[in-house]
Amino acid sequence: MKFFITILLLNSFLLGNAQIKDPASFQYKAVKKSASTYEIIIKATVPKPWHIYSQNTPSGGPIPTTITFKKNPLVTLNGKVKETGKLMTTEDKNFGVAVKFYADEVLFTQLVTVKANVKTNVAGTIEYMLCDDGQCLPPTKKSFDIKLQ
Repeated sequence: MKFFITILLLNSFLLGNAQIKDPASFQYKAVKKSASTYEIIIKATVPKPWHIYSQNTPSGGPIPTTITFKKNPLVTLNGKVKETGKLMTTEDKNFGVAVKFYADEVLFTQLVTVKANVKTNVAGTIEYMLCDDGQCLPPTKKSFDIKLQ
């Protein structure tokens, strides 16, 4: 019985260490632009050899990055989420489309307007997919909650 438990524990340890962890990291902040306007900044940092896909990756390709904001009656979104970084495009033979992606880092920014002079927050999720030249990780969702002060 001890032998069986030892083998079981050893296998679970080896399998747990074999899984690839999410190498991406995110930083979130709000920059006050005026009395009622903020710029929400989500910075994604992706170490080599990984890359993260653009929001504008065409259908038929990998999962594009999607940022979804929870409804907040005190906050109005102004326009769409913009992305800034060194955008790369390549024809991907696996997907059969021209995929758009970022390596190293990308900034996702959203302008918001706050009603009145109140303290509130902006919350939501970012869904993204990471790949390198040989593999892709499953799509991942992360929640965020950014205070506006």
